[in-house]
Amino acid sequence: MAEDGPRRQPTLDEVAGLAGVSRSVASRALNNAPHVSRAKREAVERAVRQLGYVPNPTARALATRQTGAAALVVSGEDPSIFADPFFAQVIVGASAALEEADLHLMLCLAASDRGRKRVEELFRSKGADGVMLMALREGDPLTRTAEEAAMPVVFGGRPVGPAPRWYVDVDNAGGAREAVEYLVSLGRTRVAALCGRLDTEAGRARYRGYRDAVLAAGLDPFPPQEGDFTESSGAAAMAALLAEHPDVDGVFAANDNMGVGALRTLGGAGRRVPDDVAVVGFDDLALARTSDPPLTTVHQPIQALGREMARMVAALVNGQDRTPLILPTRLVVRASA
Repeated sequence: MAEDGPRRQPTLDEVAGLAGVSRSVASRALNNAPHVSRAKREAVERAVRQLGYVPNPTARALATRQTGAAALVVSGEDPSIFADPFFAQVIVGASAALEEADLHLMLCLAASDRGRKRVEELFRSKGADGVMLMALREGDPLTRTAEEAAMPVVFGGRPVGPAPRWYVDVDNAGGAREAVEYLVSLGRTRVAALCGRLDTEAGRARYRGYRDAVLAAGLDPFPPQEGDFTESSGAAAMAALLAEHPDVDGVFAANDNMGVGALRTLGGAGRRVPDDVAVVGFDDLALARTSDPPLTTVHQPIQALGREMARMVAALVNGQDRTPLILPTRLVVRASA
């Protein structure tokens, strides 16, 4: 009678499936890594006994270096940046997706030399399983640090320069183009742009979209009035624009904060919105709905940006490759235009 062939060894995926957890959680539980609940650890142990699973020594050695966390790193100068409505929504989206992947979220701000050194050490020491990196400016040293990191790094928004291997972004140029095309369709012929920082790819792409739409309509583009994506900078840029070009009749603001600042300046100057000057923003934050008048704007899926960044990081941590992702935008018409 012929003997049975060698019995196939169960896999870690089968252990995870039987235990009702993700593969990364099963791996961390087997290696006594942190951030695994007692219930999940016990479920994995039962599955191991039931299946007769024996960990691969090489895989086990690699898995012990997992931290069970992904970091969201923001390169900025203001420690209150995480309270900004934009970044708050990014965090909501990222946190929900990481929870599904059984990864904890770490928040890191590179707002000072000390903060940057801590982030650089995070990259070097593999203090997280993966990193989401946002708000980079041209020449930011964190870009090179990320390229040399020992863990996967997903960029939230393309940095200036060559495209990284992994990033999630929105259609900045396309959204800006749609906003300006809408202003032109209203009969506006003196359409200007209040730009965000032009040392960021988002700032540059939105100005490119503005310029493309103005030129396509046979109009003359205005030079960029640069701000830094804050309400105060939008108010200041609008004041400078009125001083130089008092006949302006349409404004595209690079984000809602700047758009609301522009509304404030226009109101103070006695300009009626939208009768004298129509204004369109970008983001579709809550303040766009409550401004006076409510701001017509380009909606970008901010929570989805955070969610897709986190999903990409989780997939890379689990050994799956991903390609860059561009999320669509859409125009939301309100009373300002």
